[in-house]
Amino acid sequence: MDTRQLRAFCAVVELKSFSQAAERLGVTQPAVSLQVRSLEKRLGRRLLDRSGRRVEPTEAGLALYRGAQRMLQLEEQLVEELEEGEGGELGGTLAVGASTGPGSTVVPVLLCEFQREHPGVAVSLSISDTQTVVERVAERELELGVVGAARRHRGVAFEPLFRDEVVLAVPPGHRFAGRTVTLDELREEPLIVMQEGAGVRQVIEDELRSAGTRLRELEPRLELGLQESVKAAVVAGFGVTFISRAAIDADLAAGTLAKARVKGLDPSRQISLVRSAGRSPTRAAEAFLAFARERL
Repeated sequence: MDTRQLRAFCAVVELKSFSQAAERLGVTQPAVSLQVRSLEKRLGRRLLDRSGRRVEPTEAGLALYRGAQRMLQLEEQLVEELEEGEGGELGGTLAVGASTGPGSTVVPVLLCEFQREHPGVAVSLSISDTQTVVERVAERELELGVVGAARRHRGVAFEPLFRDEVVLAVPPGHRFAGRTVTLDELREEPLIVMQEGAGVRQVIEDELRSAGTRLRELEPRLELGLQESVKAAVVAGFGVTFISRAAIDADLAAGTLAKARVKGLDPSRQISLVRSAGRSPTRAAEAFLAFARERL
């Protein structure tokens, strides 16, 4: 089969849109439509249902999509092997996504060290909330993801990578600094939370639920996006927040932040690796995972 037609078809299935598929592939929308129509004509089957607001695959289209993914991955591997040459040096690209916790601390250093050992590999890292990273891996926009919460998604598989402690960050000199406080004491302080979709927020919501309460009962008044935003607000003295310990190590050492614990809560999270379900990893991805596990 013509892999250009398969690539166009898979992009439409994954994005449920001809225009978005064209944008991903860097071609025009009519070109994508032509590739899909040619594929349907060759197979004598309707592969896409275009009657709704979003484009959906037919039963035959779903069967083709599963097989096409394997064929396209094999093509990528063959091209990569040819580009590597006889010496076997790693090459190609490695696109990784990470949530704000591991993405601001551990992952950048690992990728830099890995790229230094394998200069033929072009590495890119994008930072988003956990939910966005998972969705982009499922849509094959990213080869790997590193996130702080394993959100159920049929398009991906999760593997444990390392554990991360979650602490209550407070301004230096705050009455909570260095203490273990109660939930009642915490209710008296302005609590800053991250947006829904953030891994740390999910961990805290689960931990509070196990302790018989809800996040809303703590009456958080500020929801400020992701990790860097809430940290900046605490440094400026506007409240306290739950955050990854690794994300504030430098601030603790510099004295710009302090930490506390909450009685009855022992929040930590499994930092997980995310892969696209059914996708065979490239050699660069496998090499990076071996490299990361060795160091972590």
